[in-house]
Amino acid sequence: MDRYSPGGKLPSSRALVDRFRVSPVTVSRALGQLAAEGLVVTRPGAGVFRAEPQAAAAPAGGTSWQEVSLSADAATELVPRAVDASGVLVTLAAPSPGVIEFNGGYLHPSLQPERAMAAALARAGRRPGAWGRPPIDGLPELREWFARGIGGGITAAEVLITSGGQSALTTALRALAPPGAPVLVESPTYPGMLAIARAAGLRPVPVPVDVDGVRPQLLAAAFKATGARVFVCQPLFQNPTGAVLSAERRPEVLRIAREAGAFVIEDDFVRRLVHEDAGPLPRPLQSDDPDGVVVHVCSLTKATSPSFRVSALAARGPVLERLRAIQVVDHFFVPRPLQEAALELVGSPAWPRHLRYVAGELKGRRDAMAAALRLHLPELALPHIPAGGYLLWLRLPDGMNEAELVSAAQRAGVAVAPGRPYFAAEPTAAYLRLSFAAVAGVGEIGEGVRRLRAACDEVRGASG
Repeated sequence: MDRYSPGGKLPSSRALVDRFRVSPVTVSRALGQLAAEGLVVTRPGAGVFRAEPQAAAAPAGGTSWQEVSLSADAATELVPRAVDASGVLVTLAAPSPGVIEFNGGYLHPSLQPERAMAAALARAGRRPGAWGRPPIDGLPELREWFARGIGGGITAAEVLITSGGQSALTTALRALAPPGAPVLVESPTYPGMLAIARAAGLRPVPVPVDVDGVRPQLLAAAFKATGARVFVCQPLFQNPTGAVLSAERRPEVLRIAREAGAFVIEDDFVRRLVHEDAGPLPRPLQSDDPDGVVVHVCSLTKATSPSFRVSALAARGPVLERLRAIQVVDHFFVPRPLQEAALELVGSPAWPRHLRYVAGELKGRRDAMAAALRLHLPELALPHIPAGGYLLWLRLPDGMNEAELVSAAQRAGVAVAPGRPYFAAEPTAAYLRLSFAAVAGVGEIGEGVRRLRAACDEVRGASG
């Protein structure tokens, strides 16, 4: 850039292509990067020019006053202004180079339908009106598609399109529980949901789960003891345990909630990440609920890409209007091009092919991780191997320090999720959550387990 004086004109894009023998796309991206950095300016019809020097930035002022403002009256806040996102960031933070990602919450890029999504987005962008304002509730065809997947007589009129499952859960909790109220949650459960509840000023109350899902007697006792009016659950391949709510318990959960005058928020987050050997899946809990007890949340994100944030909220009765109002006030609507792309994707032949491919890949990765754990880390208890989702939940031996193991694993080059953030109260034991979806393949899984073995040995050596 130093060869051009401020205000001087750069060669044309064609001249740059010829000079450096690169593609026009490369030149366009380079000029865009320079413009973003403020080094060049583009003048339509005239060309690209070196930008004038910018004035030196003013020295930063003092911000210590914010400590007083941000902490004032914090003890009396019903809805806290400070939010603990640590449990969520564990699965969202990009790993350091060379670190194997056993803590990821999304499919590895090699498992994502990138070509199908790109083609769907391109087709969607050419649809008439694709860049206009969508219906507030979402595109009717997309709502109908989600309604068919839920079943049980749910109609498109009872579905709202939302921006990802996290957004939908936030809307549902805000609609159903006032600040300060208790909300029943599975124990252990998804830390992102606990963070949502606490950020809304709610009090999560744990209800234990086993391999057959939440335990009905304890659920009934928790409703009676707390007076709660909301229970949040993941009946299918629960995060983190992989449990599936049994056929015997499904009607019990609905009956208990109905008798308590309470809602059940059903987070059906990985129905499309079933494994090849799973067999027929139970229907969504909402499909067995004619009385409007269940508010259903489902999403396309887990089966596609973390950036493909299209999900649905489904509910019957007056609560739907409250959900709609909160959704509109908080988000207005989901961008229409993304909704159009979702329609294009799920309506294409590539969609069922992708789901079949992922089902086979996840089964292979699950089996590889389970076998490697049994071989290299037999002291870590693996009580349940799920037939869907992307997680294994491991109990550590008594006396092994969970935090020390997580730190040692990071030093050994493998990122794992500690169990503590998955509990709303004191945990029953020390755990790890391992993901087999965010890694490149089974070879990386084997190497990651060997690194975890080294970390366990380090912790045992330090404690011995």
